[in-house]
Amino acid sequence: MAALKYAGMDDTDSDDELPPGWEERSTKDGWVYYANHEEMKTQWEHPKTGKKKRCAGDLPYGWEQETDEKGQTVYVDHINKRRTYFDPRQAFTVEDVVVKPKRYDGNTAALEILQGRDLSDKVVVITGGNSGIGFETARSFALHGARVILACRNLTRASKAISLIQQEWHKARVEGMMCNLASLRSVREFAESFKAKNLSLHILVCNAAVCTQPWTLTEDGLESTFQICHLGHFLLVQCLQEVLRRSAPARVVVVSSESHRFTDLLDSSGKVDLALLSPPRKEYWSMLAYNRAKLCNILFSNELHRRLSPRGVTSNAVHPGNMMYTSIHRSWWLMTFLFTLARPFTKSMDNNSPKFETPKVLPTLSGGHPHTASTKVTATQTSPGHWNEENEAGLSGRVSISTISGDREPRRHLTSVRSLSPVFL
Repeated sequence: MAALKYAGMDDTDSDDELPPGWEERSTKDGWVYYANHEEMKTQWEHPKTGKKKRCAGDLPYGWEQETDEKGQTVYVDHINKRRTYFDPRQAFTVEDVVVKPKRYDGNTAALEILQGRDLSDKVVVITGGNSGIGFETARSFALHGARVILACRNLTRASKAISLIQQEWHKARVEGMMCNLASLRSVREFAESFKAKNLSLHILVCNAAVCTQPWTLTEDGLESTFQICHLGHFLLVQCLQEVLRRSAPARVVVVSSESHRFTDLLDSSGKVDLALLSPPRKEYWSMLAYNRAKLCNILFSNELHRRLSPRGVTSNAVHPGNMMYTSIHRSWWLMTFLFTLARPFTKSMDNNSPKFETPKVLPTLSGGHPHTASTKVTATQTSPGHWNEENEAGLSGRVSISTISGDREPRRHLTSVRSLSPVFL
């Protein structure tokens, strides 16, 4: 059952083994029946338990159902180059009862979300997919047939990540492309290079981020945490918007954080203060800058869904959970120390990447209000401050990067604020 294990499913022994002389089979449409070779008869009920069963879900990736010359159903494993009359889904049959939709929680692994799904017709772009939960997300999609593009600023690390995935399955379709979110020029170049491939784009995961790093300006004259965590992703979505619409149904998944609750974008008078997004050195605090960027992520996702969902492009914001197995904290020794202490009590990358897979592949999560796949964040809970539609409306004018960068050299306008999100982007 090598292909089953490859597809993220472990072969398991049945709790209700058949009596001698009995065989379990399935019909073309997945219903299980039982053959008694001694009495030469068949029945739908299990000979011991009396229960009826059916095969759950689609065939594992790489499997195909065919009919042989005698009219019998045969299952072809294209990965391991073999044929069998045994339906691989019979290892995971379910009782024929009405079941509630499966609830995914903090213990769900990435491959469980994608179990049995054939994603060979999907194209996925993931920023920061060479490490951490971005890598686990890329790995999960690639091992289920999707064509995955790692949009990374370090192609050497991207190549190592690709090698690890292809060691698991040599036919995994993964490639790396340069995309430095700290450079708006690099983001535009990535978008143009991607469009030159004439590919569809079904899933775009805005995952890359930095945290707790010293105050620095990007080549565009903006504070780096804000640009890398939010502005770069916004521009990427804008540049690929037509491709997403052409590929509909398509999805954008924005990786935010519960830390968005611990900040605000309003001044003392209750008005939106755009200067908070890219503060000068003397007003900079790394965690506050990160929190503000994550708040922008959620508001952006909400507005993006409002604008594009009528055209078949949905957007979800997700909280990755209390996951410490990541290098996002590498710029501050104290945070690295705290993350190390907390690791035994938190979740692994594999248990966090389902937060990203869930809104990407499940039709029940069709976007709308900023979704999190693991928490209860909603559009009305975006900040402990006093955010409301009046604040959103106050941002509906035109804003340029020079508005945020203060008296530094003006940059050209990107677009209207509401085409970015209710918070500048």
